[in-house]
Amino acid sequence: MNIQAIINNYYTPGTKLYDIYMSHAEDVTNKALHIAQKHPEPAVDVRFIEEAAMLHDIGIFLCDAPKIFCYGTHRYIQHGYLGAEILRTENLPKHALVCERHTGVGINLEDILKNKLPLPHRDMQPQSLEEKIICFADKFYSKSQLGREKSVKKIRKGLQKHGNHQVEVFDEWCEMFL
Repeated sequence: MNIQAIINNYYTPGTKLYDIYMSHAEDVTNKALHIAQKHPEPAVDVRFIEEAAMLHDIGIFLCDAPKIFCYGTHRYIQHGYLGAEILRTENLPKHALVCERHTGVGINLEDILKNKLPLPHRDMQPQSLEEKIICFADKFYSKSQLGREKSVKKIRKGLQKHGNHQVEVFDEWCEMFL
């Protein structure tokens, strides 16, 4: 499977959006691979982590986020499940789960319903160790400040806006991965 060819199907090399996408995806991939290599005790699929981390944000172009040159019609919170739909059409169902489950530290069905989020009514929390590693690595990088790794303190503050549960999960991951 050629991950770069899949990316190039949806993002045009040489555009601002392509550069943002690739910079962010590469930072997240490198962080996820570093975590996987630093903690070899659990058996993780490193090749899958590399592929899925590069594709985790494939759906952003469908969203309305002009600050990162995305001019779609969907809300940004929807980019995960939209990316999952894309990857399912590419016959990558496991990679699709990473897309769907990486927003925040994942979004549970209760929060989707309680907050009337414009998302499918299903649990969207990382399950596999690979999904958790990619989701965790993604928290350290923003698409608006490329190449700058966020501190744990800043990530915790951002997650706190979405409730204690998000921070608790992140703290568990810090214990596991840092």
